[in-house]
Amino acid sequence: MPYPHLDAAGHPRPQLVRDPDWRDLSGPWQFAYDDADRGRSGRWMDPDTTEPFTATITVPYPPESEASGIADASFHPVLWYRRTIEVTRPATGRRLLLHFGAVDHRAEVWVNGQLVGRHEGGHTGFSCDLTDAVLRDGEQTVVVRAEDQPLDAAQPRGKQDWRRDPHIIWYHRTSGIWQPVWLEDVPDEHITVLHWTPDVAHARVRCRIRLSQWPQRPTAVTVRLTQGDRVLAEQRTLTDGQETEFDVAVAALRHAQDLDDLLWSPDRPHLVDATVTLNDAADDTPVDRVTSYLGLRDIGWDDGVFLLNHKPYFLRFALQQGYWPASHLAAPSDALRRDAELAKSIGLNGLRIHQKIEDPRFLYWADRLGLMLWEEMPSAYTFGAQTVERVVGEWTEAIARDLSHPSIVAWVPVNESWSVPNPALVPAQRHFMDSLYHLTKALDPSRPSVSNDGWEISAADIWGVHDYTQDALVLRERYGHSSLRQGEIVERWPGAKRLVLDGVRHQGQPVVLSEFGGATFEPAEGAEWFGYDTVSTKEDFAERLAGLVEAAVDSGLAGFCFTQFTDTEQEINGLFSADRQPKLPVRELREILTRTRTLRRGAP
Repeated sequence: MPYPHLDAAGHPRPQLVRDPDWRDLSGPWQFAYDDADRGRSGRWMDPDTTEPFTATITVPYPPESEASGIADASFHPVLWYRRTIEVTRPATGRRLLLHFGAVDHRAEVWVNGQLVGRHEGGHTGFSCDLTDAVLRDGEQTVVVRAEDQPLDAAQPRGKQDWRRDPHIIWYHRTSGIWQPVWLEDVPDEHITVLHWTPDVAHARVRCRIRLSQWPQRPTAVTVRLTQGDRVLAEQRTLTDGQETEFDVAVAALRHAQDLDDLLWSPDRPHLVDATVTLNDAADDTPVDRVTSYLGLRDIGWDDGVFLLNHKPYFLRFALQQGYWPASHLAAPSDALRRDAELAKSIGLNGLRIHQKIEDPRFLYWADRLGLMLWEEMPSAYTFGAQTVERVVGEWTEAIARDLSHPSIVAWVPVNESWSVPNPALVPAQRHFMDSLYHLTKALDPSRPSVSNDGWEISAADIWGVHDYTQDALVLRERYGHSSLRQGEIVERWPGAKRLVLDGVRHQGQPVVLSEFGGATFEPAEGAEWFGYDTVSTKEDFAERLAGLVEAAVDSGLAGFCFTQFTDTEQEINGLFSADRQPKLPVRELREILTRTRTLRRGAP
């Protein structure tokens, strides 16, 4: 039985795959630091300028990392990359695109000395049209300038440290190119955006398509949805504009007894393959064709409960930093699949991706293996107009890129009031948080949005609470009561700041313990480390973990998120070490993390 989505596993954009095959430009590039920022005036972008490029870097690993071959973690705000590639000039009616998965933080791209693109935002991708810069077949010179100011607190940086050396919970930086670079030959008129929004209750899927240009003639769009050799839907519609949106009826969703074989969930991660074809509506001439996939599932919340496919679903998450010692935020080969498999192996049904917009290839594995994700915007660390502009722009791009992944079940634009340090006292900061919530809901009303996870909650569809008490009895007293489902919290200050801002009323939102735990094995004397408490032995760790998880499961909470999935640099409080070795046997971790509610006399 054919499953086209299986062929997308290694594609840098797995939900929009086009023939012919893409061309990966990972590997060795020439490299140079430009600490004096003289590269532009010195014409480093010119194809015959080679003298400054004395080093070699392995793309897409950041120069701060060992995997890059540079391994220099000191401050270098401006980086230059250079590579020559063999290219055949596109045929008439075709375009040649150069795609970047992510370049931190600001990028300029030249081909043969001609500027072909600019982008700001270190966690989202962009594309450059090379066609007019490729004048003949043969060798072409690609040059990239990346600027990443380490001291710029208004720059969305997530957990990347603004100091020379990592401290507390912040880590070595990831500058420059850190996700795939690739070439693609496309038709003049081609699909640039493809979104899927399932509506299981009404047996349909909303499809949104954006084209590269305003069509010169009416275009026919044909969508075909299949699962193996079973055709679920086929629909043709006309568009005479650059963007079109329409519903695709999926009659099979009306059969209530067949839903287990159709719907996506962590237990049964069924995927639906999609083919989208553009044709000239007048003579049916082919214009463009892409393959994609989606998951049929609905997300909801009601009466304090998180709902998946209209049924209560308890969240068993861990906090995932998406960081590797040798490559930082950039994933080593096959590491993205491995992390998803490890999470599943210990009984987790989800991960909260923390302060990072994760590589689409990881989202693919979460989709395919059945792992729910919270996607979170990397924070800036000061509030002002520049922060607002940067966060809004990059967050909008992130949602647009990842909207169709069934694994993503919540959006989190702000964490722990980072970038908005005083929303209770400064109206502009609270307005910013609330505006991000409403912007997110405008871009995607199908998922819950959490304006500020951890504390100082204002507009939110889920109340996320961060509570690092190490005493399971305290955790039970705070959350183990029936009124919690009505939003009645025993303590208004379980963390560093008050939980709810003035005027906020509970309206049935689920309450999730979205950070807790954090115990660390006693480190060696003099070692740099961070954690919330220490344990001496594996037995102590197992007892601590089991007590806290049991308290969270027995409570009126809708779910939990343990801190954290893996050790990350000096923050050594993971379920796995930094090299992905379990702190306890996998079977024992699974038994603890999948515990069901313990019935006790008098329990709510």
